Amino acid sequence: MTAQPARPSTPPLQAPDPSQVYVHREPSALRRALPWLVLAAVLLGLGYLGVTLWQTMQGRAPSFTIYTVKGGWKTFLLFLLAATGVLALTSLIGQRVGARSTGRTVSYWAVLGDQLTHLFLILVVLIAIYPLLYVLLAAFDPKNSLFAFPDFSNPNILYRSGLLPKLSGLTLENFGKLFDGVTIPLWQTLLAVVVGASLGGLLVLTLIERSRGSAVGLERPRTIATRVLLASLALLAVFMTPTQFQGQGNESKFLLSVRNTLLVSGITGLLAILLSTTAGYAMARLRFPGRFQTLLFFIFVQMFPVFLALVAIYTLLFSLGMINSFTGLILAYSGGAIAFNTWIYKGYVESLPESLEEAAMVDGATRWTAFTKVVLPLSGSMLVFIFLNQFIGTYAEFILANVLLTGVEKWTVGVMLRSFTAGQFSTKWGIFAAAATLGALPIIALFYGFQKYFVGGTVSGGVKE
Repeated sequence: MTAQPARPSTPPLQAPDPSQVYVHREPSALRRALPWLVLAAVLLGLGYLGVTLWQTMQGRAPSFTIYTVKGGWKTFLLFLLAATGVLALTSLIGQRVGARSTGRTVSYWAVLGDQLTHLFLILVVLIAIYPLLYVLLAAFDPKNSLFAFPDFSNPNILYRSGLLPKLSGLTLENFGKLFDGVTIPLWQTLLAVVVGASLGGLLVLTLIERSRGSAVGLERPRTIATRVLLASLALLAVFMTPTQFQGQGNESKFLLSVRNTLLVSGITGLLAILLSTTAGYAMARLRFPGRFQTLLFFIFVQMFPVFLALVAIYTLLFSLGMINSFTGLILAYSGGAIAFNTWIYKGYVESLPESLEEAAMVDGATRWTAFTKVVLPLSGSMLVFIFLNQFIGTYAEFILANVLLTGVEKWTVGVMLRSFTAGQFSTKWGIFAAAATLGALPIIALFYGFQKYFVGGTVSGGVKE
């Protein structure tokens, strides 16, 4: 008789983990009622609009400006029917193509719902972008107004209704006033060219990375371009002086306000790194009396808005003789940044293996050496996040800068923009729009170039392994 091979024993069935078992829960009453509440709010709004229009037509309510188109309801109805037909046709095509490519049954109503969702999101994006487009067009409008006057001779309804200005009348006059009386030496011009070339190089590298789907081989050129850009901006911010701006009016000193903002925000970002990294590391690794109470105090301080401390900050800086100085403003910004950035860096340090520092100290390193030689080199993305977060936050800050800076040569971008709209009869909306457009370019470039650090820095320290 031949011996039969032994069959592998079947492992016993294990009871499922209760934490991994899906338990169906019915939605709450509020969640079930939310769509109906939204629908009721929309219907009430439409009803109120209809009643107001009817009362206005009857002369029983104050009138308001509304643009009417003769026979416009017919055009709108035809457009609505055409859009409905296009959506129905594209949904049918998508349902057939999806069913054929996947071999499964695809619901027509699900495809139609997805298309309606995408259409709604596109409309929301267009509504959000329109104010930016309006400000951009106002920057080129020499009429010095934020309102696009209707052009009744144009057959396009967008121009007849005033939604878009007359594009043939747009000029660079508002931008020219921002550079009136500005003297720029040759070496600063060359630095500005280097800044532009660096930004262009970073944009090209980003496009190459997006087309490839990988950043392999692009790290070194990106690092070089970033360092050249930051060094050039630092030199321009440090060595540009108020004597270069001799034009009439505040608008001729707008470029000086950009320089002031870059200087203040850059130094504030560096101080935020210095203060938050040392404090965050101490809170994460050291054990000392009052540690927990200090962390609670940091949370307590974050509960109050900054403007509640304006009187105290102003009195303190006035006593120290730092009113209308960059030093006072930088100290005020840096003090307010300690609490949030310390918590962020503390969470990041706690996510790092403590055994790395213990191994360094076994080899003879001190706690400070372990911090500077081990922890900081591993914190590159977090340091960039802290710097950019503080830089962007102070770049757009207005309240503190408006209180502490009293001279036009010390103003930052926010205070300078406010001065363009402060006069009752001399509001310069066109110059305001042009200055806002130019002032937003550094923030757009920083955010677009370092957006991965914002995402990575925000979640760093959130997962403990």
